[in-house]
Amino acid sequence: MDRRKFVQLLAATPLVSIASAETTPKCRIVTSYSAAAVPGMPGPYPGKVVAVRSEKSLDPAGAVVDAGVVREMMARGICALTGEATVPGAWRRFFEPADVVGIKVNCGGHPWCVSSKEIVAEVVRQLLAVGIRPPQIFLYERFQNQLDEVNYAPHLPEGVQIVAAESRNRHSENGGYDPATYVEADLFGEEDTRSNLMSLVSRRLTKIINIPNMKDHGATGVTGCLKNIAYGSFSNVARTHHQGKSHTYSFVGTLAAVEPLRSRTVLQIMDGLRAVWHGGPFARTRRYVFHPRQILFGTDPVAIDRLLLDIIDDKRKDEGAISVWDRSPRYLKTDDSQARDQDPNVNIIIREPGHVEFAAGLGLGVYDRAKLSVRGIDL
Repeated sequence: MDRRKFVQLLAATPLVSIASAETTPKCRIVTSYSAAAVPGMPGPYPGKVVAVRSEKSLDPAGAVVDAGVVREMMARGICALTGEATVPGAWRRFFEPADVVGIKVNCGGHPWCVSSKEIVAEVVRQLLAVGIRPPQIFLYERFQNQLDEVNYAPHLPEGVQIVAAESRNRHSENGGYDPATYVEADLFGEEDTRSNLMSLVSRRLTKIINIPNMKDHGATGVTGCLKNIAYGSFSNVARTHHQGKSHTYSFVGTLAAVEPLRSRTVLQIMDGLRAVWHGGPFARTRRYVFHPRQILFGTDPVAIDRLLLDIIDDKRKDEGAISVWDRSPRYLKTDDSQARDQDPNVNIIIREPGHVEFAAGLGLGVYDRAKLSVRGIDL
């Protein structure tokens, strides 16, 4: 896009008011990309979720994944989602040989809860079966050090590319981001008010598969499909929560809805083999790790995250911890960054689980639990 066209676009883009539970941040969304005829989110199956569960997917300790069982779970899930009789037919619903495909993983929960290598490897295997060549497949995350810690490369065919936008968190490196595609918002008087989309997403990829985990989050309540694809594809997002207050209520969905990210994210595969019920998005200790032993499939990120809210909150209740919906100031402790990890009844941010419903209001999916179509499959 030439400079003149960009300036015209910027001048014509209005400030969009985002209704929040307590505040109303204003955002300017700048992009030259248009929505697809059928945007990838919520995609062709709004409100539909397939949950495949197998006790055999992990060993009793939850440490070892059975790759063969995962392959069967993946086959059953993708066929049930699409209604196709064969696995190749199901994957061809989304992809063709000419596609350049991004796989958005989540590495922030290393070492105990990341996008499983076995699930990622099976996704790549199926893309190759469609006819997509290895150099057309990009495994991506924002931070290179997190990708290095997980080390997916030995589990993938030669030629599959592993890409990050920055070397590590909070280093403010902008080379991997698109200067012409961003969301601008002044949230806490910060110096840098822009969050830019990764250049890989805007300039290279034609399709994206989102592989998040099931995790609690201290600012959003949970971190699932929406937050993984939004905060994992844009720069400068940690600024949205500070000193006990969070703007994640509106910002997660706003980022996810930006084109071309929204239209290109065509498949959601939530890794629920392992999960984190407190202290997320990290998993520094196994104390808060549990094992749902399931994988969720859909094109609708809101629908999957709506189920995730219940999964995490029910587990927290079982453990005697406060609800992700509890926004009482009595539990807020902002002067100790380790308090959240030490005590499940302490918040360092007022959580915003309502970000899932907000995203539904942007047209990203179905939130009403009664309107979801959920199919469970046990292996």
